Amino acid sequence: MSLDDDPAVPVRPEDVGRGPSAVGAARGDGAEDEAHVPAADQSHDSGDDRRDDSVGESMDGRPGDGSGDGDGSDDERPPTAEERRHQRVRSTVEWIAVLAGAVVVALVVRTFLFTTFWIPSGSMEPTLMGASRRDRVIVNRLSYKLHDVNRGDIIVFKVPPGEPTMEVDGQAVEDLIKRVVGLPGETVSLRDGDVYIDGELRDEPYLPEGVATEAICGGEPRWVVPDDAVFVMGDNRPMSQDARCWTSHSVEESDIVGRAFVRIWPLTEFSGL
Repeated sequence: MSLDDDPAVPVRPEDVGRGPSAVGAARGDGAEDEAHVPAADQSHDSGDDRRDDSVGESMDGRPGDGSGDGDGSDDERPPTAEERRHQRVRSTVEWIAVLAGAVVVALVVRTFLFTTFWIPSGSMEPTLMGASRRDRVIVNRLSYKLHDVNRGDIIVFKVPPGEPTMEVDGQAVEDLIKRVVGLPGETVSLRDGDVYIDGELRDEPYLPEGVATEAICGGEPRWVVPDDAVFVMGDNRPMSQDARCWTSHSVEESDIVGRAFVRIWPLTEFSGL
């Protein structure tokens, strides 16, 4: 129906001078229009909000708009055979790198820091057991690069030049272990089973009670230690072939491998030295 067809509404005297809204209100249909229009607007706004929410969900990667974007399907896809092969190769390379690094570290430690030795004979008994138990010790290679040799140290050193090497189980023993008794420049002498350093009696608490120190290889029991060497003997004084018997009667400091500072085998005898 056109506006021209709208039936005329009589104007009452009380409506004269009042605005259109008042007239509409009086007619009764204006209120319905005013109530209807906000409802339509509200419906329109709600639709916009819903559309905005739907777009926001799509941008956040959450399902809801049916587009399929950001639904996580790529993350849940199982790896292909080629990807698994690359993973295995990468894992293998990593393990090889770890093992190679461990070997390098072990070589550096053994060459420059610490190394282990086993006791081939009974010359240091009862402090270190040899043939009957084959004790093992750790030797600090850095000790004498940081400080001088101390009296009473147990040291590992190369067999002095010109002295025969021994064999144990078919293996040549090229390193020996003894205790330092005399230091560079000192005079070591033996008298009545005791050790004297520069004429003064030396107390040796590491020896078993009653052990006598004699010149077991003959000759005058008196030796002057060179300035760059030390005088060593085994704790098993009656059985040890040591500086008392060698031609040089000493060990050059340059031939010292290091200081034995801990026994690690057998485990029941683990202890410092």
